[in-house]
Amino acid sequence: MDIMETIKDQIESNKVILYMKGSPDAPQCGFSAQTVQALISCGERFAYVDVLSNPDIRANLPKYANWPTFPQLWVNSELIGGCDIITEMHQQGELQKLLTEAVAEDNGE
Repeated sequence: MDIMETIKDQIESNKVILYMKGSPDAPQCGFSAQTVQALISCGERFAYVDVLSNPDIRANLPKYANWPTFPQLWVNSELIGGCDIITEMHQQGELQKLLTEAVAEDNGE
């Protein structure tokens, strides 16, 4: 499987996936840390990929997504955005609603 297929498969196989620098337990940049905080505070599970330990994904995801920076949050195979967008959505209560609905769909609710 080529790297673009791998990325597509990851995005389609996970209702909520975050491409970030580091891990949720040990973010490697402030933007990733801020995004993880917003996601964790919503209380829904999410998958993640550490782009620092996956250089092929780090190099190719910006082309796939047409989005140049990390982190990148994907929900229901749709790019939601990066740190600024996620932080703003969280402050307005939109992130919680989006994640709750995505996870409910996954659970067949």
